[in-house]
This record gives sequence, structure tokens and C-alpha cells, in this order.
Amino acid sequence: MASNQTQIDQNPVTVVSLRSQHPTELIGLPGGTPLLSWKLASTTPGLNQLEAELQAASDSEFKKILASASLTSNQQIEIEAPAGELASREVRYYRVRVRTDAGWSGYSPALRYEAGLLTGDEFVGSAIGDDSKHSEPATLLRKDFEVSSKPVSARLYITGHGVFELSLNGISVADEFLNPGWTAYQARLNVATFDVSHLVRAGKNAIGVTLADGWHRGKMGFMSKYDNYGPHTSVLLQLEISYADGRRQVVASDQSFKASNGEVRFADIYDGATLDFNFVQVGWDQPGFNDSKWASAVVRDFDKSRLMPRIAEPIRKIHEFTMKLTKQSDRVLLDAGQNISGWVRLVVDGKKGQQVVVRHAEVLEPGEKLHTKALRSAKATDTYVLASDGRHVLEPRLTFHGFQFADVVTDATVVSGVGIAISSDIKKRSSFVSSDTRLNRLHENVVWSQRDNFVGLPTDCPQRDERLGWTGDAQAFAYAANTLVDAESFWRSWLIDLELDQDEKGNVAAVVPDIISLQPSPADSWETMGRAGWADAATIVPFSTYETFGSSQILRQQLNSMRRWTEALHNRRAGAKFLPTEFQFGDWCDPDAPGDRPWESKVSADFVANCFFAHTADLTAKTEALVGTAQGVKHYSDMANELKKDIWAEMGVEALTTTAGCSIALEFEICPTSERSKVAKTLADMVRKDNGMITTGFLGTPLILHALSKAGYLEEAYLMLMRREIRSWLYQVDQGATTIWERWDAIRADGSINTGEMATENEHQEDASMISFNHYAYGAVVDWVYRNVAGLAPVEADPGYRSIVVAPKPAQGFSFASAKIETPFGGLSIDWEITVHGDFVAELEVPFGSTAMLNLPTTEGSEILINGDVAPNGASVGYGSYVIRVSSPAVVSYK
Repeated sequence: MASNQTQIDQNPVTVVSLRSQHPTELIGLPGGTPLLSWKLASTTPGLNQLEAELQAASDSEFKKILASASLTSNQQIEIEAPAGELASREVRYYRVRVRTDAGWSGYSPALRYEAGLLTGDEFVGSAIGDDSKHSEPATLLRKDFEVSSKPVSARLYITGHGVFELSLNGISVADEFLNPGWTAYQARLNVATFDVSHLVRAGKNAIGVTLADGWHRGKMGFMSKYDNYGPHTSVLLQLEISYADGRRQVVASDQSFKASNGEVRFADIYDGATLDFNFVQVGWDQPGFNDSKWASAVVRDFDKSRLMPRIAEPIRKIHEFTMKLTKQSDRVLLDAGQNISGWVRLVVDGKKGQQVVVRHAEVLEPGEKLHTKALRSAKATDTYVLASDGRHVLEPRLTFHGFQFADVVTDATVVSGVGIAISSDIKKRSSFVSSDTRLNRLHENVVWSQRDNFVGLPTDCPQRDERLGWTGDAQAFAYAANTLVDAESFWRSWLIDLELDQDEKGNVAAVVPDIISLQPSPADSWETMGRAGWADAATIVPFSTYETFGSSQILRQQLNSMRRWTEALHNRRAGAKFLPTEFQFGDWCDPDAPGDRPWESKVSADFVANCFFAHTADLTAKTEALVGTAQGVKHYSDMANELKKDIWAEMGVEALTTTAGCSIALEFEICPTSERSKVAKTLADMVRKDNGMITTGFLGTPLILHALSKAGYLEEAYLMLMRREIRSWLYQVDQGATTIWERWDAIRADGSINTGEMATENEHQEDASMISFNHYAYGAVVDWVYRNVAGLAPVEADPGYRSIVVAPKPAQGFSFASAKIETPFGGLSIDWEITVHGDFVAELEVPFGSTAMLNLPTTEGSEILINGDVAPNGASVGYGSYVIRVSSPAVVSYK
């Protein structure tokens, strides 16, 4: 035994982390069998995992082992945990150790996994609210309760219709916002679980909830419609208190709760919040408060079968920006220096009765005036009424805004302002920096557009009367998102709603959750179900997540959804070769399309629709090969191949006339191998003729640089990437953008703001605008930057960065680039530079369990040295640190 322990202590391999498929910080998780993944580190290069042993226990010391399992492979991602499924409330601990050529490692740190309430029947109380209507004061709900002694543990399970804040004994339960988030409410409602053991005390206690309209009954969608999911808000909660003697006390929402309202007189996602501090009820959420004048809570109908434990990260504050104050004659202008989602924390010195009004906007018009036309009908305004003299700290509640600037109109003295940025609290996965400061700023602009539009779900924009989960934007940006952040759980959650919102034919909605189907159409001719490039999020998002995280579980979760969508397309053909000609969003926001008809792109909508159909059939076939059936592989492969052949035969000539058409034909492998070089040259010639000006919209832009570089046209790809004139990414940077724009010319060369002529039917003003300064779709370019400028990419055939292509492509004007990606196996990084002697030198870190294939920038006269030894291009390296030197490297000249 002693010698075995010595072997473990001296083993050069360490299991540095262990996780399940869900965010580690969450409790109250689903009760299925957890899928375990781990990362390894070693002081010795060249070692490989040969075997692993997993253990499950009911205690953190592993004295009560429930089950063990052995694995005789090198797999480290999504391994089924021993002991099977968990019951409601069950807590288990897991650990793993591995064997390499050097012997067994020690065990990993323990992973704690706690299941939630797994069926709605386990909620013993009722959903409660009051008789308020939308746009009326937020509801306060409270109840006092007695606790006999200090509990061993306490869990609070909660969900609701609307959005809520939760407190125990006057203390906020969590640093989270806008719970329970927005899901397909008609079929799924998230249940949040909180450990409140530290808040419950012996004796008198009180629970308090503030409940507002949120996405449930607040103004939402193009048509500014209220009560989309119902006219009433309500909350369902259950506090379970466990004592040392085994007793369990339950405090559940029911009619014994009392209801009233307080200072939150209004709270709406689009319009903002009004807080009148004359209505504050001091101590209302603390024990002993006199609620004798409060009404009894109203019990509301509530379908508990819709309840599911949440599986994605909560919305939290992610950053604070000190705002610059500029005093104007009639207002104070605030500037956060960064376009964010969130609100202003304002400090004022004022007097009782004074009003403070804060209006938000993304950009300024001449004269330092807020540009508010782009908000359309969203008021984006927070109003405060002071109830006393003195200094006040003001923050809105139960709302958020998309903004960089804010006007404060008040007779009070504005002392300071802080921009509070919120987002789903997803871990950052990567970083990039280069010698070109403009490209670095572009990268950060994409990062911030992702953060600002990942507030609970992947939205198009965070500021105007929209903020919807557009599926087209999501699929366009999915690869970039998965490179930037650990979005796996985020996508898993949203994709559940995507499937729930598919119609009976299998068509996928244009927005998820599908609020559009609950409202009149925004345009007479629009059909929003099953639109090409939007509905294909059903296949593209899960497959991109599989490729970048190695998550076959997401494919298993979504396979039925993929099949239903592909069959819906197949059935729509009704025996014909192609889909019928019908309304499509097309290459949306093609910069040459009419401003008020952004769907009228240069590339044929029929070509786009059928190409995306073929691509979706391809992805479904690949998914069948991984987690489905052999019959499914053949069925969908045949479907894709036949369709591609017909598309090229009858539509290929037209496709060659546009950059979007060529890009789609190349990236989706529509054109046959024999004609790829011709198509690529045609594309490159058009790009060169346009001097790199972007001529593509939402569907073509994410593909075009990949189409160019894969065909060897790096000069043209860099020409587009580094262009500074209008219709380019760096033009936005030069204009001072801190996020990605919806339209390439959102701010024109003369400094004027694009009118964005398109309006929806609810907007009667003639100058209604469809212009956003915070849309992530065009930010898809950063995935190309990581794969080509930095040179790090996963291999689809061996996903999750187990196999890596290291292929940096230095270009004229770049002296260095550096990137890091936290893969499922550990940190992958590269730092390369062009030395003063003209050599290419890179420092490469490959994580344990991964293999990197080197495709280095060589010329005919190049010599490659890896850690001082001569090596061929195309060599593979495993775990470890490497210094790579290439003499006479290839450097792209694009000017």
C-alpha cells in the first residue's frame, strides 16, 4: 500500500479539474446521469491517458462509495458517471484518476452535483400573485415564518411568470437578475435553486419577492403587444429547511402570503423603470413587518408540468464602467465609453419631490444629442422620484437597456454615474491580441456584442423594441461565440426552446422563444416559420458546438429536432427538385439591397434557400453517423447529394454572379470538386475588383473569408479583413464603434447616421428606423481571425480540440499575434512574431490529450525547427511546449 501511494505521489500527471455537462456553480440540476469531463496536466511530455477510474459517493470524503467505473481509453469528454441517475434533491460527489505510462495519478478534486426538484408534482404550494395588470406597479409578496433551530441546510426552489427579485430576512438571495429568464413559456419554465442555509436563522424569518412584467406580460415584439403569455404575473416557490435530527420544514407559496406594492411603480423590458421612493415600505421583506393592510395573495393557475431545472448560467453583472459627465444647459450627458447591456447607477444630491429622468442611447447625433430614433417605440427611460433630501444612489430594477450614452434631466445635482454591464455569466474562453491595434479593437467589439446580446438568450440587439432570439443571427455567429466563450450550456438551454417552438410540420421559428407566432405578422408578406438560414440554426448551432466542445450529447439532445426540420424541408418540395419560391429573408441586410427591403439581396433567394437545405441535410447526415442510425446517414446523405447536384446544374451559373453565391457554393460544397477552383477564382476576382469592400449580408458574410482562404486566396481575405473604407469591419473601428453594427453604413462617411428606413406596422412615425449599433452577426469574422491570423482551429473529425490544426498566416504589417483558447483538454495557446531577421518564431502550448498538426507559413527556401530540431511541415506534436522557427516564411501581401 505504501509503495502504491508513493507511486501516486510521484506521478507526473495530475487531474486538474472535473466537471459535468452543466455549469459547476449551479445546484438544483437535472437528475439524469451526469456526463463527466476532466483536464490533465503533466510535468512529462509524451504521456497519454490509457485508463481512467471514476467513483461516485454520497459524501465528499468518499467514505460511502456508491459505484465505480473503469474506462480503458483516452477519452476525457462526457463520460457517463457511475451510479446512474439521481433522485430529486440527491447530492453526489464524483472524482476520477487516470493511468498513463507513468502509472496512476491521484484523484481529481471532487465534483459536487446536486439535483433539483425533478417533477412539478414535488412543488406542494400554489403560484401566487395579485390582481395587477401590465404596466402597473410591481407586486410585493411576503410571508413570515418560524424556524425552530438553526438548520443544517436550506434550499429555495423558485420560478415564476414574469421576472422576480428574491430576499430572505431583507437580504438578496443571489446576485442574479431577470430570473427565471425567457424560455418557451408555453412548454418550459426554468426553476432556479438557491442554497440559503446561511440566511435562514432560528426564530422569526421572512421571505420577500418583487415581481414584475418581464417578458411574460410586458410589451414585447414588433407589434408592441402586451400579455403575450398571459395577463397575470405569479411566482411559485418552495423553501425546504433540513434540521440535524432529520426533520424537514417546507415553506411554500400559497394564499397565506400577503401582497402589496412599493416604490417600483413601473418596470418594462423595452421602456424602462419608474421608482417613486415615496412608496417605499421600509422593512417589508424582514420579519415582524406589519402587513395587516396588505391583501391576501391571489392564487393563479399554473402548469407545473412545464417546470424544469435550469441548466444555463444566470444573468449577472459582469463589469462596471465609470461614466464621463458633461454638463449641458438642460441636462447632464453621461458616456460609459463602451456600448453595453445594463443600466446606469446614478448618484445625485437632491431634495424631496425632485424627479430624475435617465434616457439611454447607443450613439450621439451632432450637438451631443442622443440618437433615439433607432430605439423605435422603446422608451428606454428610467425615472426616479426622491422622497427625502440628501444623497441618493439610484438604479432601475427589473429592466435593462442597450446604451453607451445617457441623458440625465433633473434639478438635482448629478454626482457620478456608473455603467453596469450585465450578461449571462458565461466563462470567457479565449483571448487575442496582435500588433494591429485596430484588429484588436475589432476583436473586443465582437466580444462586447456577444456579451450584450447573451442576456439570457442569443438576441439580435439589446436596445430597441426587439431584443429577440433571431435564429439567423445565432447560427451566423455560433462558431465565433463558441470560440470566444464557454457557450455549451447556453446553447443547450436555448436549443431546447428551439425544438419546443417547432411547429407540427417541423418548421423552426425565426425567433426563439417564438413570440412572433403570438402576434400579428410584422409585414403582410412575411412568413417567419422555416426560413432559410434562420431555421437552419436547428442543425448549425448544435453541430458547431459539437465541433468546438466535443459535445456529442448536444447532438443526441437535438437529433430529433434536426430530423424534423430536414423532413419539413423535404416535404415542402412536394416531389419537386427544389423548394417552392416564397418569401425568404435571403442574404439579409445585403448592403446593396433597398434600405427598407433588406431581404432583397443580390444573390437569389431560391439559391440560398436550397443551398441551406442541402447544408442542413449534410449536417443531419453527419449527426446520424455520430449518434443516429445507418439508415439515417444514407437517407440524409442521399438527399443532400442529389440536391447539391441539381442546384449546381440549374442555379450554379447565377450563383457565380455574386460574392454571397460563390461563398455559399464553396463553403456548403454545392459546386463539384472539378469546379471549385473556378468558383474560388471568380470570388477572389470580385473581391479584388471591389478592393475588399463587403458586398454580403447576414448569411454570406460569415462564410466569405473562409471560402477565400481555404481556396488559397489569402491576399483577398486579408484585403477584406483589413479594409478601412466604408463597408468594412475596421471602418466601424475608425468611426469609434465599441460593438458590431447591424448595417455596414450605420454611420456614413460624412458622419451622418443611416436612417435605416425599414419600419414595422406598429410604428407610425415616418422616420422609424431599423439601425442597431450592437448586432453580433457580422462579428462572425473573429472565428476566421483565430483560425487564420492566430492559426488555431479544431478538427471536425476529432472535435473539441483533441485534434488541432495550427496554421498561422502572417500578413504584411503584422509583427506578432497571440491567442489563447481554453479547450476541454486545457489551455491551447500560440504567440508568434516576425523577428527583425525576418524569421517566423512561435511559442506553442498544446494541452494534455490533444494533438496539433502543424501547417506553417513556409516558402520553397524555408527551414523548420521545432525545439531546435529540423522538422517537416505537416508534423504533429502532442502535449507540451514548443518553440517553432521558420526561416524565409510566407507573409501575405494584400495591398
